[in-house]
Amino acid sequence: MKKNILKQIVMAALLLSAFTGCKKWLDLKPLDGIVGDEFWQTKEQVDAAVTGIYASMLASGDSRSLALTEYMFIWGEARADMVTPGSRANQDELDIVNLNILPTNLFANWAGFYKTINYCNVLIQLAPEVLSRDNTFTQQHLDRAVGQALAVRSLMYFYLVRVFRDVPLKLDATVSDDDITPIPKSASNIILDQIVADLKEAEQKLPLSYGGTASFDKGRITRYGVNAILADVYLWMEHYAEAAAECDKIINANAFSLVAGGDFFTDIFLTGASRETIFELQYDQQILNPFYNMHTPSRRRWSGALHLPEEVFGLDLVNAEPQLDYRGEDAAYRGGDFGIWKYVGADNEGGSYRTLDQSFAPWVFYRLADALLMKAEAINQLDQPLEASRLVKAIRARGRALEITPMDSTDKSAMQSFILEERQREFAFEGKRWFDLLRAAKRNNYEGISFLLNSAAISVPASLQQAAFNKLRDPNSHYLPIYAYELQTNPLLEQNPYYK
Repeated sequence: MKKNILKQIVMAALLLSAFTGCKKWLDLKPLDGIVGDEFWQTKEQVDAAVTGIYASMLASGDSRSLALTEYMFIWGEARADMVTPGSRANQDELDIVNLNILPTNLFANWAGFYKTINYCNVLIQLAPEVLSRDNTFTQQHLDRAVGQALAVRSLMYFYLVRVFRDVPLKLDATVSDDDITPIPKSASNIILDQIVADLKEAEQKLPLSYGGTASFDKGRITRYGVNAILADVYLWMEHYAEAAAECDKIINANAFSLVAGGDFFTDIFLTGASRETIFELQYDQQILNPFYNMHTPSRRRWSGALHLPEEVFGLDLVNAEPQLDYRGEDAAYRGGDFGIWKYVGADNEGGSYRTLDQSFAPWVFYRLADALLMKAEAINQLDQPLEASRLVKAIRARGRALEITPMDSTDKSAMQSFILEERQREFAFEGKRWFDLLRAAKRNNYEGISFLLNSAAISVPASLQQAAFNKLRDPNSHYLPIYAYELQTNPLLEQNPYYK
């Protein structure tokens, strides 16, 4: 059964490749000879196209782009204070850590995200035609397909806005040479408004469950997944009441529960599809994640930062048998060598690493803990620090968190810092840390710039820190440059201000 599903994924990717991104697209056919005009005929082909959207996030698909989850990890962690480059880190990765980023940096390449966006655009544009061609294809079936495409497209644009700020906004499909036209960047506020509109439409189209296995519901975007993305977007836009309301839709549904502390690593990252998970990318033996080549000892490009045990997760030196935060040692990182354990560990005791053919830990976009902490952040900004503290305490109790900084539940500013620290522990290496810091920093016209400066004081070598501080004081530096290749091929693009 799994092999048939994987064949569908591969075929879907091949089918969709006929519609995208090449001046000689008419010469490109899948191996079975099917071209676009012959494809959009049945509900099964629409389902294959939906599968192809998810497949495009799992693997890069070409030599110019990495797997999207590798970008997501680098974008969310490399400029923050939870990771340190390993012995195999390349120069582009070192430059990101040191905030010395050029337009030629490999990790400024957004091509893979736009490929997935176009897969979504193709489905949104062409799937409705199947209603008149297949009388077994229902409006509900179409809505579920289009809803998933809208939600994934929104998620891709949300990443791009947070990383590059202003980017091209393309909502129509590229299906022929006539559709390949240069477009300029759109302002981030316009893109964010589009994301919100698309997610609200997707929410109306998507089910709470697809009626299959729990794994299927976790690996596809449900209505709860839309709520989680929308809450995150609203936080970024500083629309706090709306963010809290989206979180409540998840929390009050009682469809998810926090994994017990001792099962944190095993259930969420080793087994996957946990009862806590809302939406994740699911790998397996035939479609492996990119993390083996990033985090295993012989190939290590990234490690956990050395200050994690004492300053982030804490040390308990009182008990005869030391108590550790369940989310820290041998869950987020390996105690012996600071390897990033979530994606490459084979057990919850730091015993052994996964082999390459076992490299299928999921990439978790959202889980219940995120909904709880996003709501805490939102209601704290609405002057409810005491209520926010109660949500944070639930997360801390699950994790068996040690007290490092005392919680002050009466002070909004203190609670903001405490929530940020708790997110640091809860989502270590899950591609969220830089975005959390930047969101807190830019609030109230960059009132919190110290969050970024303090992070750089930890992660940037001492000899380069003053230059890094000067860069970070310019908000334009918080966004990556437009990749040099994109500037060469699209004359309407302008380089981001800091890199001109």
